[in-house]
Amino acid sequence: MGSSLPTKEVLNFGLSHALARDAVHLPLDTDTLETAIQSLGFSTRLVHSQAADRHTYLLRPDFGRRLDDASKQHLQSLKYSSPIDFMIVVGDGLSSLAVQRHAVPLLSELLKLIPESWNIGPVVIAKQSRVALADEVGECMGARMVAILIGERPGLSSPDSLGIYLTYAPKINCSDANRNCISNVRPEGLQYAAAANKLIWLAKEAMQRKISGVTLKDESDVLEVSTQAPQQLKKDLEKKQPTDKTAGCFFMLPR
Repeated sequence: MGSSLPTKEVLNFGLSHALARDAVHLPLDTDTLETAIQSLGFSTRLVHSQAADRHTYLLRPDFGRRLDDASKQHLQSLKYSSPIDFMIVVGDGLSSLAVQRHAVPLLSELLKLIPESWNIGPVVIAKQSRVALADEVGECMGARMVAILIGERPGLSSPDSLGIYLTYAPKINCSDANRNCISNVRPEGLQYAAAANKLIWLAKEAMQRKISGVTLKDESDVLEVSTQAPQQLKKDLEKKQPTDKTAGCFFMLPR
């Protein structure tokens, strides 16, 4: 007896902890990822943060928030015929495992929802990246909005959770208050289609209202319910309608 934990629980904890550590240190396979993203029809660009390696990335978070000189010059040299309305950055973050597993299925769902009128920039794949790196990418390319799909800090039950951060008018030194976050994107959490719907809803609102972050509330679920409720009410009423035309009729007797 005593106060010790059951062997099974100790082993499960050890396994979960090992998976979380592996997720942090596993290198992002950019070649495979880039090929898969291009197969969806996106053009791609590869960039790197100022963190030269994983060790530096973990010790100096600020280096992960800025592009290295070569990447910055490359993005600034790109020319487009019209301004970019919306672009996506895919960054390894603290779990390249999450990016490797979930970025492509999520991009596939996004393709179904992105308005045809928007000018979409290339998907930028970023190594040793933090969330704020997307702000500099968006600023370099003159994008009106940028969303980064990035591996979240692994938990003991979720080493492969993907996060999404949307920023309107991205620029260096944007604060977290300027971004909208959608978290825990994975089959066991927020499904790809639901996450894509939330992101595009927020992006449309950001485009129209020219804001993002704490001033832009995600009401996509509320509006979906409010739209469906009258339809469901109508269906419920139709089910309750009597089939006999005389049923439910009231006849006035002479007084």
